[in-house]
Formats: sequence, C-alpha cells, structure tokens
Amino acid sequence: MEDDVKHQYYFSCISSITACIILSVVYVASLYVWNTPHNRNHPSVIKRRFFSVFIVMMISPIFTYMFTRCNQFSKLTLLELLGFRWQGFLLASILPLILTGTLFLGPLALQGFSGIWNLYAEPMFWVNNVQSLHWLRNYVVAPLSEEFTFRACMIPLLLQCLSTSKAIFICPLFFGIVFQFGYTTVFGVYSAYLFLRTGHFVAPFLAHAFCNHMGFPDFNELTSLQEPHRTIVMTLSVVGLVVFFLLLDPLTNPEWYQNDLFYKLPLNSS
Repeated sequence: MEDDVKHQYYFSCISSITACIILSVVYVASLYVWNTPHNRNHPSVIKRRFFSVFIVMMISPIFTYMFTRCNQFSKLTLLELLGFRWQGFLLASILPLILTGTLFLGPLALQGFSGIWNLYAEPMFWVNNVQSLHWLRNYVVAPLSEEFTFRACMIPLLLQCLSTSKAIFICPLFFGIVFQFGYTTVFGVYSAYLFLRTGHFVAPFLAHAFCNHMGFPDFNELTSLQEPHRTIVMTLSVVGLVVFFLLLDPLTNPEWYQNDLFYKLPLNSS
C-alpha cells in the first residue's frame, strides 16, 4: 500500500514537471513560430505574437486541468485554482501593487523630479498609449500571458509534489531557462510568492505590469540630478527597499485575501 502511494506521488511529480516544461516550450515556440523578415517591434510581428500567446493561454489551463490530481484541489473549481475568484479581489488588486511601489520609491521620486509625473495627468498620454501596440505588448499582453502561463497554470501543478516555499523558487526557473536568468528569475520568485500568498492572479499581473513600466533604475539619470534631489532619491531608494521587506509578510497575509486555496491545504511538504 505504501509503495502504491509512493508510486502515485512520483508519477504525479513527473507528470507535473513534464507538463510545466511542455508549457514553457510551447509558450516560447509561439513567439517564434512565424516566418518573418521583420524584428520583434514590427507591428505585424507584434500582432502575430498577440495571437500566438492568446492561443497558448487557451491551451495552458487544459494542462492544469488534466495533470492536477491532488485530492485537495478537487474541491476547487478550475477558475479558483488559477486565481480567479471574488473573495479578496479588491485587496489583491491594491495592496500587492502598493507593496511593489515601495520598492520603487526612489525611481518614482526621480520621475517626479524629471517631470514624468505631469504626463500621467494628461488624458491623451493614456489614450495614445492604449492605441500603441508596443505599450499593449509591454504592459498588458506580456504580463497577462506570462503570469497566466508561468504562475497561474504552473504553480498548481508544482504544488502536487513541492511545498509552497519550494514552488516559489522553482516555478521561475521554467521561465528563466527559456528566456534569461537574473532579473527575470528574481521577479519570478516575487511573482510566485504573491500568487501563493494572495491566491489571486490579479496580484502578480499588476505587479508585473508595474515593474515593466518602471524598468531597471536609470543610474545615469540619477548622477545628473542636482542636490538636494539626488540625495532625496538615493535616500528614498534605501527607505523603499527596507519598507518593502518590512511590509512583505504583513501585506500578503493570506487571511486578508480569504486565501485558503494553497496555504491551508495539507500538501506534501517535501
């Protein structure tokens, strides 16, 4: 009997990992399946990739549904498993975004001093952005498709044989392997953490879009600032980093989001 349980456990692990690898390969292949002489920023390439990743988003939940055999997950609907539910949705849309914003206090201040904040108050700024394929790709489609495929669809699969803490660190590796490690993988850990702690897809999606918008800090622009602006930005950067780690646990408390999807499940802790 014990051997049968171990056999089922190992089979579940192998099938889950294999499904995640297949999803990773399919996602990347969808971006390069088109035979075109244009680069990735050409409108026709962007539109074709939009179509490809949306097809992948339709396929990905099928993998989650077919290869998720955990008994505890049988009590959940597929939408709940993927992080789509109403309980705690409002807080999941706000608090993780505020948390992510603290990490960028310095860059946000830098934007304020450079006048970028004035653009945000202009309606036409947003109208023009929404009409831009590049903006839609970077801040809507890419975060939406990546978080859905690599977080919402993969994490339930990994939780069949991994603890939540291990899943947080292993899940980003599937994205890092096919793209690049470093910043991408570090953010993937944070994104997986948000998904598991809140139980909501919207949390990592908005955090991803915000991080894409902010980008990596421009240190050259910082050196060009006059005092006391330079000191203010540097100080806020340090303060933001400290505040981020101080608020990381309390602002992602699963109870705030009515999240008993993952953290209260008696999953294997190996």
